[in-house]
Amino acid sequence: MEETTAQKKKFMIRVRNLRKEYRLKDDTVVALKRINLDIEQGEICCIFGTSGSGKSTLLNQLAGLEKPTFGDVYIRGVPVTRLSERELAEFRQKHIGFVFQSYNLLPFMNAAENVAVPLMFRGVGKRERMKKAKAILKKVGLINRLTHYPKQMSGGQQQRVGIARAFVAHPDVVFADEPTGNLDSKTTIEVMEMIKNFARRFDQTIVLVTHDPELAKYADRIVTLVDGRIVSDTKNDTVRGEANEQAI
Repeated sequence: MEETTAQKKKFMIRVRNLRKEYRLKDDTVVALKRINLDIEQGEICCIFGTSGSGKSTLLNQLAGLEKPTFGDVYIRGVPVTRLSERELAEFRQKHIGFVFQSYNLLPFMNAAENVAVPLMFRGVGKRERMKKAKAILKKVGLINRLTHYPKQMSGGQQQRVGIARAFVAHPDVVFADEPTGNLDSKTTIEVMEMIKNFARRFDQTIVLVTHDPELAKYADRIVTLVDGRIVSDTKNDTVRGEANEQAI
């Protein structure tokens, strides 16, 4: 009943009493301590903190990449923490996208083929998925790089491919883990504008994990972690770039 009500309120993600412990020889390291968090549909939520704050661990819990010690994570009302590995894989293919700091492109595939991978997992035919891949690569300014392989592209171009891949299937949630960590300041702004504009256009939820206060300014909301605890949760009334937003 609780999750049905949450869906009516358009909460895309709900976290309840989340705790994560790791065994280290004879010690127990508590990475997350009783995290409770609601993230709305269409919200850009930044999980902010320094190294060791627990932000990457929290992202792994939200995305179903790790199981919590206690507690639950719900996405679209589905208790992802209770799904089997097979169920999790299917759920991620249908509802989740990722943008990584290290791009994580497949080196033996060109730009268009990399972008088309999520559509392949959804059973979209080759002609249709390549058409969609080409269309979104055009939107991120890479229409002339369709057949280029990762090693033939700059870091900024590779991250644009990564963004196109994350959004091509219009997932409900996109997790962005330090998405500009390897980029210069100019490319960082371009990448963050793309992520924000795609999210606005398709009413998608973004969970941005970063230690960079400049990136946090692109979020609607900033949740700060210290030592595995939420120490502040604030709305950002002036999202960076909002006034000059150009729809993609």
